Amino acid sequence: MHNSNTSSMADPSSSSSSIKTRASSFTKQLLYLLVISSFLLPPSSSSSSSIHDLLVSRGLPAGLLPKEVKSYRLSDNGTLEVFLEEPCLTKYENGHRAFFDSVVRANLSYGSLSGVVGLSQEELFLWLPVKDIIVYDPKSGLILFDIGLAHKQLSFSLFEQPPLCKPQGILKNNVRKEKGFEAVRL
Repeated sequence: MHNSNTSSMADPSSSSSSIKTRASSFTKQLLYLLVISSFLLPPSSSSSSSIHDLLVSRGLPAGLLPKEVKSYRLSDNGTLEVFLEEPCLTKYENGHRAFFDSVVRANLSYGSLSGVVGLSQEELFLWLPVKDIIVYDPKSGLILFDIGLAHKQLSFSLFEQPPLCKPQGILKNNVRKEKGFEAVRL
């Protein structure tokens, strides 16, 4: 007598290979999507963590850059690019003033921003470019600013909070107007 059920039963090994094939296909598709999406997203951006959090994680104070940072990009070799809506001026609690271009670049390593481009600091009546920002010893509570002609050591605590940065025209018009001349940025 012929059993009709035996002809409809599937071979267990063929069922298992079918599941493995579908799983492998799904894995390949998922991997493909991950690879494609990694090219569409910037390496680092302010959406995943803020630039201020990044600075703190690298031994630097959060307030080295203003609140108005729009985004940033950090490459694998440590090149940091910080993007602001527009150039702006800020004044720190100690009275020191800084000018930020719309893009600030530097090499970021633990405790330092070296080769800084796009940041100037007012000294007397001149605007001098900041070249390096270094925290040699976090326990000292000091941060060193290399402005080319001189090195300045300031208290780390002055830069703990990101400052507000105002568009260039707003502060520039009030810089030295009361004394009859205007500061010149180099």
